[in-house]
Amino acid sequence: MKNKTANEIFAKRARELVAQMTTQEKVFQTLHGAAQIERLGIPAYNYWNEALHGVARAGVATVFPQAIGLAATFDESFLEQVADTISTEGRGKYKMQSEHGDRDIYKGLTFWSPNVNIFRDPRWGRGHETLGEDPYLSSRLGTGFVHGIQGHDETYLKAAACAKHFAVHSGPEDIRHSFNAEVSEQDLRETYLPAFKTLVEEADVEIVMGAYNRTNGEPCCGSKRLLVDILRGEWGFEGHVTSDCWAIRDFHEHHKVTDNAVESVALAMNRGCDLNCGNIYVNLLQAVQDGLVSEETLDTAVTRLLTTRMKLGLFDPEEKVPYASIGYDQVDSVKNRALNLKAAEKCVVLLKNEKGLLPLKKETIHTIGVIGPNADNRKALVGNYEGTASRYITILEGIQDYVGDTVRVRYSEGCHLCREKVQNLAAGPDRMAEVKAVCEESDVVIACMGLDAGLEGEEGDQGNQFASGDKPNLNLPGIQEDVLKILVESGKPVVLVILSGSALAVNYADENIPAILQGWYPGAQGGKAIAKILFGDACPEGKLPITFYRSTEELPAFTDYNMKGRTYRYMKNEALYPFGYGLSYTTFEMSAGVSAAEIRPDSCITVTATVENTGAFDSNYTLQAYVKYVDGDASAPNCQLKGIRKVALKAGEKKTVTLNLPANAFALYDAEGKLVLNRGAYKLFVGDSQPDSRSAKLTGKTPVCFDLAYNGENTEI
Repeated sequence: MKNKTANEIFAKRARELVAQMTTQEKVFQTLHGAAQIERLGIPAYNYWNEALHGVARAGVATVFPQAIGLAATFDESFLEQVADTISTEGRGKYKMQSEHGDRDIYKGLTFWSPNVNIFRDPRWGRGHETLGEDPYLSSRLGTGFVHGIQGHDETYLKAAACAKHFAVHSGPEDIRHSFNAEVSEQDLRETYLPAFKTLVEEADVEIVMGAYNRTNGEPCCGSKRLLVDILRGEWGFEGHVTSDCWAIRDFHEHHKVTDNAVESVALAMNRGCDLNCGNIYVNLLQAVQDGLVSEETLDTAVTRLLTTRMKLGLFDPEEKVPYASIGYDQVDSVKNRALNLKAAEKCVVLLKNEKGLLPLKKETIHTIGVIGPNADNRKALVGNYEGTASRYITILEGIQDYVGDTVRVRYSEGCHLCREKVQNLAAGPDRMAEVKAVCEESDVVIACMGLDAGLEGEEGDQGNQFASGDKPNLNLPGIQEDVLKILVESGKPVVLVILSGSALAVNYADENIPAILQGWYPGAQGGKAIAKILFGDACPEGKLPITFYRSTEELPAFTDYNMKGRTYRYMKNEALYPFGYGLSYTTFEMSAGVSAAEIRPDSCITVTATVENTGAFDSNYTLQAYVKYVDGDASAPNCQLKGIRKVALKAGEKKTVTLNLPANAFALYDAEGKLVLNRGAYKLFVGDSQPDSRSAKLTGKTPVCFDLAYNGENTEI
């Protein structure tokens, strides 16, 4: 927790300022572009800034792998390190911009990140902004990210992080402004709220952003249930709430829960939405005059907003604020670029490596063919909500730089990312001859396929080829699979590198291509990192934070928010590639024990695991602990991730680590939304994958299983 005394002092100072404002001055403080009040010494401030995987939309900054890629690291402390670097660059840019009088959008210290919505359906276009499909993983990685953004000073925030979009929000994009997400109390508590709860109660996140949609009939930015009862009531949230951008006008224009703008702003303000991303809150003047919003309610909102700015040190002399001296020299530094390269290496997931094709041996190769629409596609490096890198390294460039003049690199775009032909005037597929020629000359072929943020992203993003931003299916777009078939038919060894922010049903590739890497959107250094992995200078360690399904046919309707049949926790069919899965170039041996066989409500089960790197590559082992309630009915989860630990091991090294699983790791939410430790038998699985049959088939091993029991009466935790 931050220093409560300091927070109380900031809040008192803020109240004193608010008491001197006119109603109009207060109203204009509730817009994301807050106006200057010169007579009170309050400078203009723009709350809208983005830092999903680097400081975004305001010039040069380090562009880290997209959030879903960072999630594949399964590494909470590493995400804190990345976010700490992001906030350092944010401070450096803020200082520089302020000194030059620039207080515009994307220039503040209130970062509207992370996105901890659950990636429940692979068709959702914004899923690559999230930390995956699992509530526990999202909670842990989100906590690390918030700690990195906000810092650990007892008085001041380094920057302010934001948990978004609260809550029950994951598409479809094209109807988000009118959609009503209907969700059971059990799914609400088990799946959609845990990450938000953890970020509020444990990470002390400063900001929460409401979602566009309705949840169970209430618009999220004006929901009594979400904002009043749960966020501030149950969880004791003390920061400020912001709307999503222009979401409040949806109340009357699309949700039809109010009749006009004045009623809409009154509903949002009265339910505790303090800040309006947009300009509709100018109608608060009328709402106050009409008695729909009290002056006291408006005062509370403005006090919360000014308190955040005071926590950031924006009303204090620079010498008092430990972060105020961070300068522009800290932006895009050599150190930060090195961390970015490490992040790109850590997020890559090795999905298949038949007969040890990877890593490649440069000394045995004369010509490499690099083929595919993502081979030289900068857009496929970065995803959305991105900054501007000072240099981008595509996969093609990374391979060319790595092999130098010793190996010839032949390149073909192969095909357009999603259309039949590259050149509009061509008669049909217009790169097939080139593809065949490159294959003929090459000793090995690197196929670079997938998506980019022009195909999956937010509704309304310029240039999105699928209009809404969601994927219509899980197939490789356009004629990418036709190109893959030509590569396979060439008889040359093929390595498939997938760049995408979501799961693709690459069934043909799984059956026919010997080596497959999932590279996500790996950031500005992505091509260099993937080249290092291809040639064994880095060892893949990423794990899938989402399930790769075989088709959309096994999924419920996109608009169905019931979790039955979704994600590894509730799916019934076998995955193509399961959540938590990822191979390595090295081998590990793991043994484990538990502190007790009986679960108790007031104590932890301690897992002690000894891990040895028995292979030839230095790497990291991803220890995963899953819990299953054996005596549960068919609605109980298959299993649930409840513990993770990264273990760094040099070749031949052995380490012993522990995981502590409290009683709530074994508890389940009931139909009323109560967290209950149920009497009966449990299984605890410990290893580097989940305990499903597909993971066992792909890895050739199974997690260690422990039989546990809770012998008391059902107990609410």
